[in-house]
Amino acid sequence: MGLISTLLKLYWYVILARVLMSWFSPDPSHPVVRGIYALTEPVLGPVRRILPPMGGFDLSPIVIFLVLMYLQRLF
Repeated sequence: MGLISTLLKLYWYVILARVLMSWFSPDPSHPVVRGIYALTEPVLGPVRRILPPMGGFDLSPIVIFLVLMYLQRLF
């Protein structure tokens, strides 16, 4: 497995952690929570602005998961 593929897979897990955190509402001042937000918001934010929530669900992580899977197949 190449370096880029490994990094994409790790980022996939960071996005998954962000999704799971949205279900539990952790303390936003916790350093891990702030780190995950800092890593994911630059990618999720623009997608969220283009793709509005559907029925109260944020679909931006799904779009990012699909893009990451596509990129992993390329590498």
